[in-house]
Amino acid sequence: MSVVADSSYPLLDVFWTMLIFFAWVIWIWLLLTIFMDLFSRHDVSGWGKGGWTVVLLVVPYVGALVYLITQSKEMAQRRAKAMRDQQEFNAYRSGAATGTSNGAPNGSAAGEIGKAKELLDSGAITADEYAVMKQKALAG
Repeated sequence: MSVVADSSYPLLDVFWTMLIFFAWVIWIWLLLTIFMDLFSRHDVSGWGKGGWTVVLLVVPYVGALVYLITQSKEMAQRRAKAMRDQQEFNAYRSGAATGTSNGAPNGSAAGEIGKAKELLDSGAITADEYAVMKQKALAG
């Protein structure tokens, strides 16, 4: 049995199909980005959000271009603020879970010894001062 390549769908048509498919994926991603930005805004009323939705669904290319032209700077600012807020929340959550940066709870002997060890490693204190701080933490 011999296998013969079918030439009814030329290679350029394959590339064109891939280009159209990826353009479609980018278009869907762009619309989702606009809708996520639009519906996360607190400065636009429900009627405004509904109006933008109708415009984006009825005349999608014009609506997307108008939204991107008029809101691009604010979109970037809102996204940057959302990312900062998320980073601050993650830092707060991880700090609350561990108590301190070295994993030991605040006020515990292990926490104080860990802080002293960090100071010793950074060169801020000597080995003798570290030993004194360690003894105070274990005694108290």
